[in-house]
Amino acid sequence: MNISQALRYTPPSSIALVGSGGKTTLLFQLARELVPPVITAATSHLHMDQIKLADSHWKGTRPEELAGLEANLLGVMLVTGPVLDDRTQGLNRVTIGWLDQICKNHALPLLIEADGSRRHPLKAPADHEPPIPDFVKLVVVVAGMSGIGKPLTGKTVHNPDQFSALSKLAPGERITPGALVQVLTHASGGFKNIPKTARRVVLLNQADTSDLQSQGQAMAGGLMPGYNSVVIASLQQSQVHAVYEPTAGIILAAGEARRFGRPKQLLDYNGQPFVRQVALSALASGLSPVVVVTGAYADEVEAAVQDLAVIIAHNVQWQSGQSSSIRSGLHHLPGETGAAIFLLADQPQVWAPILRALIERHARDLAPIVAPLVNGQRANPVLFDRVTFPLLNSLSGDVGGRAIFAKAPVTYLPWHDESLLIDIDTPQDLPKLAGRG
Repeated sequence: MNISQALRYTPPSSIALVGSGGKTTLLFQLARELVPPVITAATSHLHMDQIKLADSHWKGTRPEELAGLEANLLGVMLVTGPVLDDRTQGLNRVTIGWLDQICKNHALPLLIEADGSRRHPLKAPADHEPPIPDFVKLVVVVAGMSGIGKPLTGKTVHNPDQFSALSKLAPGERITPGALVQVLTHASGGFKNIPKTARRVVLLNQADTSDLQSQGQAMAGGLMPGYNSVVIASLQQSQVHAVYEPTAGIILAAGEARRFGRPKQLLDYNGQPFVRQVALSALASGLSPVVVVTGAYADEVEAAVQDLAVIIAHNVQWQSGQSSSIRSGLHHLPGETGAAIFLLADQPQVWAPILRALIERHARDLAPIVAPLVNGQRANPVLFDRVTFPLLNSLSGDVGGRAIFAKAPVTYLPWHDESLLIDIDTPQDLPKLAGRG
């Protein structure tokens, strides 16, 4: 997985990079992954040795001084203000807006480094920072994990006094993952000046050891409410370790269970209706949102989960087959949902550990489809990345998600719980669940 995939960046939209601990590396790694020409720019200072990462360097304080740029759109282009001493000056608002119009005219990506950190792994924004243009569609807040465990001093942190105020750490105290989360999710910290319509991504860079990667994973939960995704990476090693995004749970509970003879969704499983137990497992695993698709027996099914933090999606076309329930569930997902796990209401033996394992496997490379593999057999539940949602929405009739397995790569997750292979099709199958609770 490269960095453009991890960010889910789709050219030619504009992107702003803020924070510390690898912004310039990110700027040019991303630029090199895209089809040229690509325009990169800085509203902050860049050191002279960073300029060589571009194919050409254009500098000026006004659009008139950059008049030849539009006729020479080649390779990776860097646009900055004039050079003063050993650093470039930042572009002003007028010039960056002019660049945005050029990129729109030619359908080019515009990548902007929007604040400085003097090469410190961590920072807090100064009063005048960050100057993020209103037109950007994606803002990536970068933080260097190498600062974790270091003392809160000017050697590690740019603007240490502000970092101290936001994190509640005293100067000289060791920087903890929790303190960094506090800064990254503060209105005057990581969230500062991000346009309301822009996607928010936090990139935990410099996660060069397994310990730092583990700490980044633990931080993701505290970062996710405010960010659309959390990326853990080692950019100097050109490695993306994980991408955490909201993963939804869609419980398919609309069926009539004609062959069984009564609603399977409401059968008892250790004192709970089947559908309620499935919903509890989905919630316990961190799936969000959890959508329960109802159809036949809608009133009874909804009553079984009414006190849970779930979304009810009533499928009025449930008789047309499972594909209509899939579409109904997807329709209720927020736009920034990264993936969805489809759960069957007649499989209460599916517990939170397998759901978390599917999420973790998907985070490694954003695989289009992740399915458990038990004793060489494909099992449920199955995770579908957002790239497959159009295929799922195109299904018709009484078919499920496996109908698109031939159209998207499937990654199998080895699992050793044979209970995932249990199907409850007839009353005679119920004893198979004995002792599985």
